Amino acid sequence: MPHHIFQSESELQNIPEAAPEASRSFSVSEKLARYGSSALSGAEHLTLLVGRKSVALALIRHFGSLKGLARASFQELRQFLPRRQAESVVAALSISVIAETEHARSEQLDNPESIYQACADMKLFSQEVLRVILLDTRYRHSSTVEITKGTINESLAHPRDIFRPVIGQSAYAFVLVHNHPSGNPAPSEADIRLTSRLAEGARILQINMLDHVIVGQSFENRPGYFSFKEAGLI
Repeated sequence: MPHHIFQSESELQNIPEAAPEASRSFSVSEKLARYGSSALSGAEHLTLLVGRKSVALALIRHFGSLKGLARASFQELRQFLPRRQAESVVAALSISVIAETEHARSEQLDNPESIYQACADMKLFSQEVLRVILLDTRYRHSSTVEITKGTINESLAHPRDIFRPVIGQSAYAFVLVHNHPSGNPAPSEADIRLTSRLAEGARILQINMLDHVIVGQSFENRPGYFSFKEAGLI
């Protein structure tokens, strides 16, 4: 568990600023105006949101990294930031992922990588979510249906609930997607059993189940997803 750098909003706001440097240096706002956002570090972008570099650095230390901060809930951020600043941080750290997701959904979703990119927003979820992505004849996104939230297991994720939107919306194909908040996309035994049941049901109903993809976090050379189709389990 990360070491607590601060305990409350008042303590966070009272973090002293570093002494000014003798040499001329640009503020983050000046740097942005002169050189553009690509010249700013993650901490500097965060500084623009929270107003003070010391506060931005303290947040990053507390949550471990910008990635850890991006996974923090609004309620967690409200322990350390005023409401408006907490709202701004949540929105800013989520919007780029949402934009990437929207772009990916405009492309063909016919391979695990494209499906993973289309569900990149699931990397931010703090609980498991099971989705069905419906595809048209060109394997493009038609609609997304959330089936369950919370721990995914065979009793909660019943095949009839998964097949219902596929049949009801006359989808050409579908992809099952769920996330692992731990970041490790390796399937559990329950994931494997559920996928086997669904694949068999899809075969009997003559429904095109393209894949089941588990969304996690990329780490070193490990991809951020697990594909049951790539693993030969569908």
